[in-house]
Amino acid sequence: MFNYIKSFLLIISVIFLSSCEKELDYYYPYPCADASCDSVFYIDQVNAYLDDNGYWHTEFFGPRYFTVAGKLDQLDDEYVVNEVPLVEVAYDSNYWVAFDDLSFTVPLYSPFGLSSQYGTRIPVAETTYNIGEIAQLMEPLNIAGYQITKNTCFDCPYSDRLFATYSKYTYKPRQQFYLDNRMVGDTLEVYVKATFNTDLGESVEMNHTLKVIID
Repeated sequence: MFNYIKSFLLIISVIFLSSCEKELDYYYPYPCADASCDSVFYIDQVNAYLDDNGYWHTEFFGPRYFTVAGKLDQLDDEYVVNEVPLVEVAYDSNYWVAFDDLSFTVPLYSPFGLSSQYGTRIPVAETTYNIGEIAQLMEPLNIAGYQITKNTCFDCPYSDRLFATYSKYTYKPRQQFYLDNRMVGDTLEVYVKATFNTDLGESVEMNHTLKVIID
């Protein structure tokens, strides 16, 4: 009887250890179904075009926005939940607008992490400010759709998520960027980061910069 119980416990232990090993060794496939995560972004606007030097041109003709559209590769089924793909696109720009008729670009801009450049000095005409000082005066709007206010936290755990706008769960993302007549003749940059798989397993990030001239 003792030997029978001992053998039974041994079998149970082997099954348990085997199941644990399979769980620990679970294989997460590459995020994209075709083994290559690719993304394309472009200006989707009337009369917009890409010139031979790699600059997008879009025309101000009344609407207060232009649209950046994209196409993402499809994910492996592992990263699709109830037909919803676990993809995310973040948008940012180096162009800011303050509503006292001031507009400016941020030199040496680092997208997707403004908290790391809190002290960056920004020349505006003959006066130099940092982004925190500007926020105290006029709360500038980034044309990607987010704003720096006097209450913005630059060093909170969630700060990096504040300095961009996002599109999620679609292979065909679209984002509108602020546009007005003061921007005519200016050149700006739009930053895009596509993340394939925002959950467990391997993730792939693709970064894009669109150089845009407002005609």
